[in-house]
Amino acid sequence: MPRFVFCFDCRWSCLLLGLLFTAPCLGLAQPAQPAPLRVAIVGLVHGHVEGFLSALPQHQDVELVGIADPDPALALKYEKKYSLAQSLFFTSMETMIEARHPQAVLVYTSIADHRHAIEIAAQYGVSVMVEKPLTISLDDALAIRKVAREHHIHVLVNYETTWYASNKAAYDEAEGGRLGAIRRVVVHDGHQGPVEIGVPPEFLSWLTDPAKNGAGALYDFGCYGVDLMTWLMHGEAPLTVTAVVNHDKPQLYPNVDDDATIVLAYPHAQAVIQASWNWPFGRKDMEVYGATGYAITVGADKVRLRHEHDSEEQLTTSAPLSPPQDNSLSYLAAVLRGQLVPKGDLTALDTNVVVMQILDAARESARTGKSVRLMKLEELAPSAANREGRPTG
Repeated sequence: MPRFVFCFDCRWSCLLLGLLFTAPCLGLAQPAQPAPLRVAIVGLVHGHVEGFLSALPQHQDVELVGIADPDPALALKYEKKYSLAQSLFFTSMETMIEARHPQAVLVYTSIADHRHAIEIAAQYGVSVMVEKPLTISLDDALAIRKVAREHHIHVLVNYETTWYASNKAAYDEAEGGRLGAIRRVVVHDGHQGPVEIGVPPEFLSWLTDPAKNGAGALYDFGCYGVDLMTWLMHGEAPLTVTAVVNHDKPQLYPNVDDDATIVLAYPHAQAVIQASWNWPFGRKDMEVYGATGYAITVGADKVRLRHEHDSEEQLTTSAPLSPPQDNSLSYLAAVLRGQLVPKGDLTALDTNVVVMQILDAARESARTGKSVRLMKLEELAPSAANREGRPTG
């Protein structure tokens, strides 16, 4: 039996040291680590798949068990670039799921193909995380919600800005009442343009096709601000949506907008979302103005703050996000293990159905030149008109 020598300065450390050495003898079991989450990739045409494959080695809680894409050349490209086993690759999503039994699939198809991929996954009881936005229309979003409920699967939406500590800090300022009631939110998102930044051809081909992407910059970057505002408003939809789009570079983007502004009107607040493929530099930032203060995000981890009675603003560094809510893969694993409930947050399906209602209305407003008044989601069903006075011809 161990002997303990006590003194006023070290008695507790000695006691703990003694317990540490005796624990194995007493048969005290260490908590078992959960098995890695089995995930598979569906589609390789979305450039964001590179972010997942690059981050995978740092995630011991996730195991890649399969990849489905019908294009052999694209599969070979990623097999070589990331030294992936050839046995991981399948041309059919169904065959891959049946052979590898993933617990979740990560969808990197065109946006228009999200619904089809989710419906296939649902038939196998497999949860899904798609890249933003959820889909291309409200009708699709309502159908996705329906199939997710019927098959009891999770459907999550990954936005880069979800994992920005600065956005969480701004949200906490508003939630804590330090800004007063939210009056105005301004969000800027985008970059110089997909051609200008050199996205790969398989990505560019659908990103600039309205049938596959829903729109241009309006959807590609407007979704970030709509998602953030819906989160700040606790899922409340605006009364009206007004959008204006420009085609400033028709020689590069003849079929889709390359610049968009969306205005959301709430009973006591407004949001102005500026999405563009024409910024001189890439940016993702948000300004939240309340009745008594403001929070302006600066990059992923800094916020400019000014509160009532402050003589000037302060630039602060945001506290890091707490695991598992600091990255998409850890978040996904926590949701599927029942450690997190994805309701009302930036990735949640309920939030993103509202996001799609807004984006769908924004596209219609840009087309008609008129503001669109939203109906309540409870009144809508797949294939039903989603807006009052929607043209039918």
